[in-house]
Amino acid sequence: MLLTHQSSRGMVVAPHHLAAQAGLAVLREGGNAIEAMIAAAATIAVVYPHMNGLGGDNFWLIHSPDEPPLALDACGPAAAQASAAFYRQHGQDAIPARGPLAALTVAGAVAGWQQAHQLSTRWGGR
Repeated sequence: MLLTHQSSRGMVVAPHHLAAQAGLAVLREGGNAIEAMIAAAATIAVVYPHMNGLGGDNFWLIHSPDEPPLALDACGPAAAQASAAFYRQHGQDAIPARGPLAALTVAGAVAGWQQAHQLSTRWGGR
């Protein structure tokens, strides 16, 4: 059975109730939606880590009524050696999806939370 709640002042939705409660606590203490989502994401990293871990990435679409929408891409960069020349030297014509030559990225989640918080502060957050 689905349970629907309504609010005129804000709400938090997350795949785990503790993450939603963390975000709601931030809102109740006067924080804004960005700050609430950082709290929810950090909680998910602990209670639901396969969905949002510290070693992952995050992507934000943020909109304030007074500002144009902003996309934040917190996907970490690929390793410095992940170039076309590197793969050609190793007999590859494409980047392998798996194995030691796969182009893995550096985790960007925590840096994304930091960028989102900086934006929140510019927009009047704490």
